Amino acid sequence: MSLRRAGINLRPQRQPPGRRRPAHHQQAGRRVSEHPQLALGLVLDTPGKRTGPNAVHALARLTPFGFPTGLLAADRTCTDRTTAHFAQPARQLGHQPVLDYKQGQRGVQGTHHGALLVDGSLACPAMPTALATTGLDDKAVRDLDDNTPLSQLITAREPYFLKIKQSADARGAIRLQCPRRRTSPSVTCSRFNQVHHITTPRPAVVDLTSQRATAAHTAAKPTVPLPGGEQLPPICQKPSITVRPGDLGKLDKYRQDRHYLHPAWQDACRPGRANIEGLNGRIRSHHIDVADPKKRLAHGRVAQTTLLALMICSITLHTLSTWENTTPRTTTPISEPDETSELMELGEPPLVAPEFPRPPETHPSRTPDAEQGRPSHAQRRHQHASRTREPPPTPAATLQKGRLTADPNSDTASSRP
Repeated sequence: MSLRRAGINLRPQRQPPGRRRPAHHQQAGRRVSEHPQLALGLVLDTPGKRTGPNAVHALARLTPFGFPTGLLAADRTCTDRTTAHFAQPARQLGHQPVLDYKQGQRGVQGTHHGALLVDGSLACPAMPTALATTGLDDKAVRDLDDNTPLSQLITAREPYFLKIKQSADARGAIRLQCPRRRTSPSVTCSRFNQVHHITTPRPAVVDLTSQRATAAHTAAKPTVPLPGGEQLPPICQKPSITVRPGDLGKLDKYRQDRHYLHPAWQDACRPGRANIEGLNGRIRSHHIDVADPKKRLAHGRVAQTTLLALMICSITLHTLSTWENTTPRTTTPISEPDETSELMELGEPPLVAPEFPRPPETHPSRTPDAEQGRPSHAQRRHQHASRTREPPPTPAATLQKGRLTADPNSDTASSRP
């Protein structure tokens, strides 16, 4: 037995980033990771077996802890899993898979309601073949930043993809619409105008000095070619469709929310994959090598799982220590928490100490002894203490023959014992 690497990286919706990109590619997110990459779960299994269910099992165990759900970068091993074993359960947990494909899986992967499934995204049925079928190999994908023609081809695909009309609901269903059916369409389609009886707009004056106004004009957008003598697909008859979990059948395992090789996809996939490989290299380093059977001599699945958990825990602690010592952070003073404000935020009344009634004060003139003309007990104790206490010596007084005589130059009165 050995540790089965699920090959997944869980990150919040917020993007980490920071690589150089061509000038025509906009930055699709931040590329500075604000937290260390840690291993949050493991499953011990036979290599290559039950990869998808094991990954979903680890993700499901994180749900009770309240970890944020978002982008889920996975390697090609998870892409090959069936829909029911990885993609569909991961979406039900609130994650958005970011997938990579093998060379034979790239290009047109299938159709749904007449729309083409191109590299995991549904597109217009009339997308040019040169854009839909690229025949990319792994080297071209790795060197995408240095391949200007391929980058231009990926950019030219963008207008033909179906646009999101409604995000996923509680059931996971989304609504997509034709790229022409919008207040700001991304393509020009005369067939759409014929089917839906839309009149041709009157020519408008365009300010050629304004780049935004020029790009928004219909003449500047790609034109969808008209097929001859064929029945219109459903996406053209009804320009919005609903895609429910499992509607694509076996093809649903290829579907992803970000367009493949687009800058937004690169900002989500590449840092996640780099973190996965970095973690794999750390757990196989000479300090702690989980692949070395000599370090796991105990027999049995339970003993092996316990040993692996301890090894991964030590790696996590070492990662946190390294992160704490090498990452510069700005320290801010931490104020004392206000318990009253915290209770008010929780909707609970603040705690107040109970007030007990104080005993009534007894005035000396109102005691029974005072009413009968006799001194009270407290007054007798005070008088007795004053008679027995010796007066403090003063520098102005001298003792002569049993008398305490004051200095004539002093204001102190004399007294007899």
